[in-house]
Amino acid sequence: MTQDTQQLAGHLIVECLVAQGVSHAFGVPGESYLAVLDGFHKYRDQIRFVTNRQEGGAAYMAEAVGKMTNRPGICFVTRGPGATNASIGVHTAFQDSTPMVLFVGDVASDQRDREAFQEVDYGSFLGPSTKGMAKRVERIDDADRIPEYVARAFATAMNGRPGPVVLVLPEDMLTRPTSARPVPRVEAVEAWSDPGALRTLREMLLASKKPVVIAGGGGWTPQAAQALQRFAENWKLPVGNAFRFQDCFDNHHPLYAGDVGIGINPKLAARIKESDLIVAIGPRLGEMTTGGYTLLTPPKAKQKLVHIHASAEELNRVYMADLAINATMNAAARSLEVLTAPPELPWGEGWAESANADYLGNLVPQQLPGSIDMPAIVASLQKHLPEDAVLTNGAGNFASWTHRFFRHHGLAKGHKTQLAPTSGAMGYGVPAGIAANIVSGRIALTMAGDGDFLMNGQELATASQHGARSIIVLLNNGMYGTIRMHQERDYPEHVQGTQLSNPDFVGLAKAYGYEGVRITRTEEFEPALLAALERNKGTLIEVMLDPEVITTRGTLSGIRNAALKKG
Repeated sequence: MTQDTQQLAGHLIVECLVAQGVSHAFGVPGESYLAVLDGFHKYRDQIRFVTNRQEGGAAYMAEAVGKMTNRPGICFVTRGPGATNASIGVHTAFQDSTPMVLFVGDVASDQRDREAFQEVDYGSFLGPSTKGMAKRVERIDDADRIPEYVARAFATAMNGRPGPVVLVLPEDMLTRPTSARPVPRVEAVEAWSDPGALRTLREMLLASKKPVVIAGGGGWTPQAAQALQRFAENWKLPVGNAFRFQDCFDNHHPLYAGDVGIGINPKLAARIKESDLIVAIGPRLGEMTTGGYTLLTPPKAKQKLVHIHASAEELNRVYMADLAINATMNAAARSLEVLTAPPELPWGEGWAESANADYLGNLVPQQLPGSIDMPAIVASLQKHLPEDAVLTNGAGNFASWTHRFFRHHGLAKGHKTQLAPTSGAMGYGVPAGIAANIVSGRIALTMAGDGDFLMNGQELATASQHGARSIIVLLNNGMYGTIRMHQERDYPEHVQGTQLSNPDFVGLAKAYGYEGVRITRTEEFEPALLAALERNKGTLIEVMLDPEVITTRGTLSGIRNAALKKG
């Protein structure tokens, strides 16, 4: 296309995405951005539009791609209800520090501010704040400036603390001719650790007796994870992974201490509390990673705290760090790996060895009732899934089985292998697994609960239409299990609102084009999994779980009886 050749603005939007290296966009079509859909037709050999069944599922798919690639996942929705449905994915991307760009088709410019059909003020609804939804919300009124806005959206989404950006597209703007051209591909900027801060960190390590590293947050790459591993090995440091970032450090490594999140190993929680130095590399240190702000108490933790984060605004926001370092994960880890360790460490090798021993001890399951042995089922996943398989889940107690018992090699071996919402958003796992398979071609295994699955189970239709073949392990206990657990703890025997009357999940999966299998005994699972791995279409394996098995450590009646006794 020559410089003076014109095309529709909607076509230019798609051309700009191609220039940024985007291979897939997810969305639900709307009349407000028909010109963009026509652009996807024009550039169909270079980019693929994945047609979703609900905007929440589309936004989750885009967010999952952002997690996998560290470049913005792309979602298109129409105005009003389309954008409000997609907001759950925007919120997840914000809390999980995931790069994402949401494009919203909007009312025409000459109809604004009249409460036109489905009109919403997106700046107010999705705009940035200290408790934000998006990093930036902008409206493109001038077709000639589309390349500028798209490039800025990518830069904003990737730089500093990664997150979502919203671009609003007036319907009439998209049909205007323009000769503007895309700008070159935008790359994230690396923020490097201050050399003086690294010297201070080394001094703090040498003064420590019980240091612990917590790794997590957005922006990790295989190179960063490998550099983190070398840093830990040089200094013989125990490393825990922050909530739902369990692939940042190899779980098979002898320095691995476990996941620092919901259902934390009590011994690891105690170790963090008794530590005299926490080196937090990447995580925000939010409520889930800090055990409700009890493992480290704000605003000033009793432990010495080194907080390394890609965003200067995040540092000292909740916790006043003894040393705050503004650096991206690649830069931070590569700086740390060359930090010279002395021949003899103040804490010796026993500190890290005992942390790993506690982690391995936590893999020994408690005895629980019923004909389904969930640790054995996770062991089958561990045995048969390829090393680069992607595990996804939404929110609910069901996720704790893989969180506790599955061991990720993860990024240190070259692959992002966990996609899960630190925001605690239900319905994430099914679309995330489908997106992972579509974009990477890798095996995607989704752990879902019955309540969680029904929030976005319709995206199985998207999978079938676009040739995806995820595997879904659906744990059916006939309830919103997490809420029921809290209900029994706080209002024992007052069951209200948490029971579920479920459909025939096997029949539903088959209706969508997946294979469906129901198992009621542990020994039935492994053959079902092996068959699913060989099948050329997706599979849903429904696991009929005893309602008593409410956590990885205890039963529903045990929680109820303890509450009744206490009350």
